[in-house]
Amino acid sequence: MLVVCSDTHGTDDSHLLGRTREAVAAADLVIHAGDFTTPAVLDAFRSLADRLVAVHGNADTEAVRARLPPAATTTYADVPVAVTHTERGGATGLSLFGRERGAALVVSGHTHRPTTVAGDDGGPTLLNPGSHADPRGNRPGHAELWSVDADLPPVVRDADRPASGLVGVLRTPDGDVFDRIRVPLQD
Repeated sequence: MLVVCSDTHGTDDSHLLGRTREAVAAADLVIHAGDFTTPAVLDAFRSLADRLVAVHGNADTEAVRARLPPAATTTYADVPVAVTHTERGGATGLSLFGRERGAALVVSGHTHRPTTVAGDDGGPTLLNPGSHADPRGNRPGHAELWSVDADLPPVVRDADRPASGLVGVLRTPDGDVFDRIRVPLQD
């Protein structure tokens, strides 16, 4: 399972509670789209996640910025993923960022608003998981994704699946599912 978080904004604690904590601990890969804020929060994520790919955000201290890049690329289940905290130009800027990196999925943060935007014209799917810890008037959230080839859990087993790629959900720390995610791989 791939777990995506962002915008923790902690000082000494990762604020990983409930389903968010369980998912991070169980994940094959955790992606964090920035704004840990302090090294203690970054270290808390690193200690819980087997594998962490992260970028820094605008609210991160200089000590965090020194340890993390502003953008990253990775792969999960053969799906290329581009990660940034924010990109000028909104959805268009994020889509261009992903296309430049050959990504099928672009992960971002910054707005604290959980959002998914399906890729158009062969463009990448855009995913902002929101914030599990500091939702700022939005629903608190994180994302969980699985390869369509995996033994899928019941929460996505009946989902509209692409032929290849990822399927997933946006969830609250309480475990409630509030949106579905489809990340098709282009032929």
